[in-house]
Amino acid sequence: MDYPVKNIYKELKNKKAVVAVPGSKSITARALFIAALAKGTSTLYGAGLSDDCLTFIDCLKSLGINVYLNGTTVTVEGCGGRLPVKSGEVYVGSAGTAARFITALLAFSEGEFVVRSSEQMKKRPMGGLISALEKAGACFEFLEREDCFPFKICGTSAPAKEITVDITKSSQFMSAVLMAGVCAAGGMTVKAVGSHGMDYINMTCDIMWSFGVEVYAGDGGVYAVNGTYSARKYDIEPDISAACYFYAINRILGTDIKVKGVMPHTCQGDIQFIKLMQGGFDGGEINMSSFSDQALTMAAIAPYFSKPTHICGIEHIRGQECDRIAAIVKNLRAMGVECEESAGGVTIYPSQPKPADIDTFGDHRVAMSFAVTGLRADGIVIKNAEVCSKTFGEFFGVLNGLIAELA
Repeated sequence: MDYPVKNIYKELKNKKAVVAVPGSKSITARALFIAALAKGTSTLYGAGLSDDCLTFIDCLKSLGINVYLNGTTVTVEGCGGRLPVKSGEVYVGSAGTAARFITALLAFSEGEFVVRSSEQMKKRPMGGLISALEKAGACFEFLEREDCFPFKICGTSAPAKEITVDITKSSQFMSAVLMAGVCAAGGMTVKAVGSHGMDYINMTCDIMWSFGVEVYAGDGGVYAVNGTYSARKYDIEPDISAACYFYAINRILGTDIKVKGVMPHTCQGDIQFIKLMQGGFDGGEINMSSFSDQALTMAAIAPYFSKPTHICGIEHIRGQECDRIAAIVKNLRAMGVECEESAGGVTIYPSQPKPADIDTFGDHRVAMSFAVTGLRADGIVIKNAEVCSKTFGEFFGVLNGLIAELA
């Protein structure tokens, strides 16, 4: 599906609107993981049931965990820290979060499992996580390329008590080990090394606390994990990452769009982007390491700022669904926007984007980010817009409704 974006910049008849976004994908995935390991039955309300989260649920089911859906309410019958099966095959698709979390779970579970993925996921970084899990006692047999899917895991039910995780490529490596750390009797100490924002790790710790596990953050990136998860009822916040697109629209159109349920106090790191937009950010240097999912969004609206924008601290986004820095540069240049690429960032100069087809590279965030650009430029067409189903399948429907309300 190609989506021609309507330029409504000079056609606004109304500036106020309210939209709804799905539940947080990041919180939903963590809550599913923890509920699966908890003792008893948990109920998750307001879950974000994107393609990624549905894939994660299928993974849990394939491991003998009972999961039931009723709208956006998810019921999970936990296994009490020990999987009910000791062998099997799991398919993580293109769901990066599920891929990292399931890998850690199986590494700390007794048994032998094969984990397969999509072709896209085979290209995404896993080495930092796999190295940590091997040192903890798990064994991996790679069926194609080393440190990549597919692979066979021979897990250990008695992992090492002290583990070091390199989070340079992804903070999900650390989150995965922390959450699975309850499988180690008597607790575990996990140390994060490497440069990466810690917001998502802090989110993980908050949710672990909510389900009864103690996580103490010490000096030097060292975390102590102890306890077992207890089932509970848990409310999932709206997805701040999804909400950011609408606050980006406010910044470039001067609108007053609000997203239901978004509060200033949240465990989701992307709230930093919303605060920048509300503060009238107008270019300059910005380190987005801790909220790098919004680097694409920032780049997509940067041509409308009065000053050049230098986005830095985002080298790791080259290893996400696509090389996101390269995707930024290719699409901006296709629109006639001057930009400069570096190893860990991009500089974007003010200009009016020209008509162009946007190459989404199979990446949901490319599609949604550059759709925002097109609301203030003629002739922007999002190619293969359906890729947004990975996290926000209703995005273009919501956008159509918003356009009708504003213009």
